Amino acid sequence: MIEQMLAYNREFVKSEAYKQFQTSKYPDKKIAILTCMDTRLVELLPAALGIRNGDVKMIKNAGGMITGPFDSAVRSLLVGIVELGVEEVMVIGHTDCGVSHINADMMIHHLIQRGVSQDHIDMMRYCGIDFEAWLRGFDCVESSVEETVDLLRNHPLMPKDVIIKGYVINTETGELIPQESSR
Repeated sequence: MIEQMLAYNREFVKSEAYKQFQTSKYPDKKIAILTCMDTRLVELLPAALGIRNGDVKMIKNAGGMITGPFDSAVRSLLVGIVELGVEEVMVIGHTDCGVSHINADMMIHHLIQRGVSQDHIDMMRYCGIDFEAWLRGFDCVESSVEETVDLLRNHPLMPKDVIIKGYVINTETGELIPQESSR
């Protein structure tokens, strides 16, 4: 499959199809969106919000979650705010998320079944990795979004003038449902 994608890319470049996507690194709408990596959101989310290439900074990870105050999502948001002009942040969870109800024990069990050594798991625990926090999921997407918004609003490095709001998008209709009030 990767080879097919690379062949497509060569034709994309050769035909100069990239020209319609050219923009700057600065988001035109001054918004960053933290959302899930779910495949249903690749086209649905931009279509549902009316955003195009160059409009926003999009940060995606499993569950659209922040697993710790200094994880890569927080770093990406801070870079967007300080270096790229982001003024507002949207945290967008979604219905039927694959991260709901996962937990560290289940994930570790599956990793060991896939050939990851128990010794490596034990070594990481010994080195201070908190698998329960790092590999956690959530039971309720609304609560997860609210928790992420709260963490960002109260983060010691987050400028107080940044507007941070949370939403849940319906993966069937594209409807965005607000999860809390703005700052």
